Amino acid sequence: MEQAPPDLERILQPAPVEPLGQHDAGLETAVGEEAEGARDDERPGDGTMTENNFWLKKIEINVSEAEKRTGRNAMNMQETYTAYLIETRSVEHIDGQSVLTDSLWRRYSEFELLRNYLLVYYPHIVVPPLPEKRAEFVWHKLSADNMDPDFVERRRIGLENFLLRVASHPILCRDKIFYLFLTQEGNWKETVNETGFQLKADSRLKALNATFRVKNPDKRFTELKHYSDELQSVISHLLRVRARVADRLYGVYKVHGNYGRVFSEWSAIEKEMGDGLQSAGHHMDVYASSIDDILEDEEHYADQLKEYLFYAEALRAVCRKHELMQYDLEMAAQDLASKKQQCEELATGTVRTFSLKGMTTKLFGQETPEQREARVKVLEEQISEGEQQLKSKNLEGREFVKNAWADIERFKEQKNHDLKEALISYAVMQISMCKKGIQVWTNAKECFSKM
Repeated sequence: MEQAPPDLERILQPAPVEPLGQHDAGLETAVGEEAEGARDDERPGDGTMTENNFWLKKIEINVSEAEKRTGRNAMNMQETYTAYLIETRSVEHIDGQSVLTDSLWRRYSEFELLRNYLLVYYPHIVVPPLPEKRAEFVWHKLSADNMDPDFVERRRIGLENFLLRVASHPILCRDKIFYLFLTQEGNWKETVNETGFQLKADSRLKALNATFRVKNPDKRFTELKHYSDELQSVISHLLRVRARVADRLYGVYKVHGNYGRVFSEWSAIEKEMGDGLQSAGHHMDVYASSIDDILEDEEHYADQLKEYLFYAEALRAVCRKHELMQYDLEMAAQDLASKKQQCEELATGTVRTFSLKGMTTKLFGQETPEQREARVKVLEEQISEGEQQLKSKNLEGREFVKNAWADIERFKEQKNHDLKEALISYAVMQISMCKKGIQVWTNAKECFSKM
């Protein structure tokens, strides 16, 4: 693609602690203008685009189709995978003519790479989740095969929704790597890896250690973590109930097909009643076959719920990052206090606590004044560095909390709106389904009345 990437303002700093409710958290729309030119010295994958060169422009994003492919993986083994066609088109027109559509193919693993990058570079943001890689909460008629055409289609819709979520986020939409994901087919993976984001990723073991060892956790993040666990549990239960209902509903509808068969057989032996029975049987057959489309529509509502099932983990990721930062802050404060105590003990010649150094002194004698002075000087330098480091971590922590809580408030607003709409639409669909059932039996009644 010849158009240059959009302009980006970098907001990558993790941030700290301010009371809930001090942030304005409405959903913002990502708007910008397309770049007129790109500098040759623009560093790829630096996370943002410079304001001097690029402006984000409104674009339409579609994942228009999925295609089954065969190729070789990193281990040189043949594998079958699904590729997805991403199409982007400018909403604005130039000189009265619409801009041509750009398109490229991406694998699911490339979507995963993009999201992993966003998680590392934007730890204070509730990064939108990807759709499931393999089907979960399926009822008996659905296939759990990730190559099943119906599942691939639903995942295509989910991947499009992921891109639209990122594109509508006021910060993520400005990321250069995201822009290149939409526009640069060749060498995109290399560009992402050049950012070195894997080296900046926090290890699971380190995060687990911080969870159990942090002494002063922020109550708001602790409550948010508990909420995300409960949200995941509630939605999981809801999806299981829905799968059980779908199983039973499918059986009930299909049994109505037996009415159709019986009425048709009966009509064959009746002269006066034959037409009415035949018509009633036809209505029963239509009713029985309608369940396939109904449950297919239901799967789309289930996928909307699954998105927020996976959002729960995105919330926990923000909480884990905060715990890590808090733990690092406490360790820095503890180390600084220890060095100050050592310096004071050297200056006064008194040892308050047991230490190996104290035992060594008693066994081999006191240090010379010159040695003590040299040690005090080193400690004073370390204390000065430690104070600066502690101050920096404090500022970083406050900034993280401010930015994180602003995004959490934005997410809450989005979640409340989306789940409300999904549940209302699901209820409307159920009402419509019941009305169709009533209509079928009303038609059958009229058929019987005409016999």
